[in-house]
Amino acid sequence: MTIQEIQNRKEDQTFDCKSIQIDPKALAIPIVAFANADGGVIAIGISDKSRTIEGINQYTKKLNDILRVPFDFCNPSISVTYTYIPCTDKDGVDNRILLMHIPASSSLHTNQADEAFMRVGDKSRKLTFEERVQLMYDKGERSFEDTAVYGASIDDIDLNAVAKFLNLLGYSKSPIEYLRENNHFVTTNKKGEDVVSVACMLLFGKKPQDFLPRARTRFIRFNGIEEKVGAEMNVIKDIVIEGTILEQVEKTVEYLETQVAEHTHLEQSGKFITRRDYPKFVIQEMVVNACCHRAYNIKGTEIQIKMFDNRIVFESPGRLPGMVKPSNIRNTHFSRNPKIAAFLKTYHYVKEYGEGVDRMYRELEVNGGAPLSFYTDDFILTFHRFDIIV
Repeated sequence: MTIQEIQNRKEDQTFDCKSIQIDPKALAIPIVAFANADGGVIAIGISDKSRTIEGINQYTKKLNDILRVPFDFCNPSISVTYTYIPCTDKDGVDNRILLMHIPASSSLHTNQADEAFMRVGDKSRKLTFEERVQLMYDKGERSFEDTAVYGASIDDIDLNAVAKFLNLLGYSKSPIEYLRENNHFVTTNKKGEDVVSVACMLLFGKKPQDFLPRARTRFIRFNGIEEKVGAEMNVIKDIVIEGTILEQVEKTVEYLETQVAEHTHLEQSGKFITRRDYPKFVIQEMVVNACCHRAYNIKGTEIQIKMFDNRIVFESPGRLPGMVKPSNIRNTHFSRNPKIAAFLKTYHYVKEYGEGVDRMYRELEVNGGAPLSFYTDDFILTFHRFDIIV
């Protein structure tokens, strides 16, 4: 990241700017908020109001105070890493800014006043008691991404898939070096053996389902508008899609496109208009959302996509994560699996954190579709065909 990119980047879910003059206690708030959400970067030495480049070299004591914030004012302490970027400050002097890299944490963090914050868009939002309790629950689930895959080794990882990903990142080291040095994808146990994480297996595994059998997507097409069983069973298609997360997203979207009907009719204007049963973006976003945010620690079922004559239903194991609720889902974001979310963002399936659901609503509103409906004991989302009145 260059100084120009940093100065021009807007504050968002994973980025913030702060003056070197910030009070250390105040800086603890965005650090805690990032750790409780998807992680992020704070650029120190750039005014968050004017974007003036102040630099840090002339503020040695302030810099030392800032470097201690993750230990002195965050509970528990947060393992922040640092990068220094050379720059020319507002006075035309050679200087530096500090980048604080805050990881997404599997623990709930608070500041020195025992207040918990969550990054929501470009703000650090203080959590209510109920939200804090819910976040503590979900923090237990999200750590599953970092859990070791029993019996897996580096031989079970497709290094060509890793190399393809690194090419997008512009990462110059080898695939194995990347896995060992980033995101705890591959670590070493006390016996000196490689330990492969769930996230690593889901993103880069040769055959992820050999180790995580239900980490897959199933498409079921029913004849009619009800799901029937026994002698009345009305299943006319039942397809299972496996592979890495990226392969599942690509193959599932491709297959769903073969199942979405298009209707062409002549309007009064004399022009032929083609209308789909379901917008392509909504189809893709729901597939991405399901693969990105499902609770992979729930091993008894897979993502199920059920198509009826009048609707599609997405069933993803796990409740809505964190403090996300049907009432705030358009503008509240929480990643149960932040490493998977970051990976899909690199492949441009996730454009902006938290933007996808709101865009789905807008897409349906513009095209006259029925609103999305949610059932949250297990995450179930339903949307209806455009020409079906509900």
